[in-house]
Amino acid sequence: MFTGIVEELGEVTAVEQLAEASRFRLRGPVVTEGAKHGDSIAVNGVCLTVVETADGEFTADVMQETLNRSSLGALGEGSRVNLERPMALGGRLGGHLVQGHVDGTGEILSRSPSEHWELVKIALPGHLARYVVEKGSITVDGVSLTVVEAAADYFTISLIPTTLALTTLGIKQPGDPVNLEVDVLAKYVERLLAAGVNPLQAEEGRK
Repeated sequence: MFTGIVEELGEVTAVEQLAEASRFRLRGPVVTEGAKHGDSIAVNGVCLTVVETADGEFTADVMQETLNRSSLGALGEGSRVNLERPMALGGRLGGHLVQGHVDGTGEILSRSPSEHWELVKIALPGHLARYVVEKGSITVDGVSLTVVEAAADYFTISLIPTTLALTTLGIKQPGDPVNLEVDVLAKYVERLLAAGVNPLQAEEGRK
């Protein structure tokens, strides 16, 4: 489980094409400190398993399913990436609950800079629109953000200088793809309601 608070702006140092998969080597001295085989690290919001670490770098195998469902397939040597280690149990939840399971990809449509922040408009896949609400949370390339405007086919986010400086959202341009993860709590509620489960009635039955 992650929080969507990016710890480090890392870099892809190598990509090896495998049979129906890719092996990435990424530089991230902060997130690799103490990391070992089998640990998880979120790369642009995608939870990946560490294969090995050495000299501030780690490798991770990315299955074809992940490449198909995220923007990781567009990464190459030299690409900058957002990195985050899993949250520590009992630590502060700075963003919101993030699984690192990408729900789909969007595309940056426009950027509108102002004096103290920048408004970014992102295309929203139709199957995710119902989970995105004004003032709600969404994860974009692993960054926990608050939705400013939620429309049927796009949403907007407002980026402060810190986010622009310390994440890849500061260098993404219109036309670039981004990974999207919606609030998992909304998906659970939808599933329960679709199954005819009324949480209030269930609570009454336990009393």
